[in-house]
Amino acid sequence: MSLGSWYLSRGRIDRPTFWLKYFLPLAVLGIVASVLDVALFGGEATATTTSTSASVSFDTGGPITLVVTLLTLVPSISSAVTRLHDTGRSAWWLLIALVPIAGFIVLIVFWALAGDAQPNKYGPPTGNTRGYPDPGYPQASYGV
Repeated sequence: MSLGSWYLSRGRIDRPTFWLKYFLPLAVLGIVASVLDVALFGGEATATTTSTSASVSFDTGGPITLVVTLLTLVPSISSAVTRLHDTGRSAWWLLIALVPIAGFIVLIVFWALAGDAQPNKYGPPTGNTRGYPDPGYPQASYGV
């Protein structure tokens, strides 16, 4: 897979493609970047306790993590949107991630659901489309 093919502008992607070519590699890349930041720039996890509270803070937001995040921002949003399109949902559903913890859980559930077996407003189903005649899918008519 070329670097240019990571950018998906519209359409649909199936579950295996999303999880194996986008989500997992980007997650691993983010973890590796955080570990490199800790190893190279001395960030470390510290735990402090007082008589009234206990807190743990992690300092892993270094320059490598920042660069990796900026480089993978477009492919991660693009793949998330096209996976939502496969389930018939709008890209606006990404805004639910702004709800702490529960929003990301809802997105994980949406991404794990099977895609629509029939064409939806975002295009024909991915994978085996031999059962559908090509003239029934005018590419210009599918949504943004």
